Amino acid sequence: MIRIVVIDDNAVFRRGMQNLFAAVEDIEVIGVAADGASGVDAVLELQPDLALMDLAMPGLPGIEATRKLVAAAPHIGVVVMTMLEDDDAVLQALRAGARGYLVKGARQNEILDVIHSVHAGRAVIGASVAGQLSALVTGGAAAEPFPDLTARERDVLAALAGGASTAQVAGRLGLSDKTVRNHVSSILTKLEVPDRTQAVLKAREAGLRP
Repeated sequence: MIRIVVIDDNAVFRRGMQNLFAAVEDIEVIGVAADGASGVDAVLELQPDLALMDLAMPGLPGIEATRKLVAAAPHIGVVVMTMLEDDDAVLQALRAGARGYLVKGARQNEILDVIHSVHAGRAVIGASVAGQLSALVTGGAAAEPFPDLTARERDVLAALAGGASTAQVAGRLGLSDKTVRNHVSSILTKLEVPDRTQAVLKAREAGLRP
């Protein structure tokens, strides 16, 4: 069981996270807090596995609260979840010791993936900020296109952009035709395009090649 304390000044968001995790068998919300200071106190008292931390809160900001928690209880993972999507917020959160970074509005499966990954000991950022962090780390180099796609979906899209048919993609990647079609369906949804022709055009415009 992954035990979590949710720290956020928005009551609706807190309830939303409680409802989300209540439907997951291996995650339990054991406490909530409405500001950074009480959040730090709650985490140190309850000793959860993870703290889900907002950044923009009254009183003690989320970055400073994260820094205090990491210093006092480094065994507890902090996952920052915020409306902020700017470069400075990403860097500050990671420098403060956050092990996960999500933007509010992330898909539920993305939230759960980050929670499970951080609990497993990995440092993870959500897909919505992965591209910008890559650019920051590489000194402003162009981010890889379509950060929402998985590595396999990107391989499939790249092959399609190179002119491969479904059967050719399947043979090249060692997949079944049905699996390729499932990947294509997911790609169309994530790229918000109606068909594979538009997906291919979008991929080529972004410079994606096999």
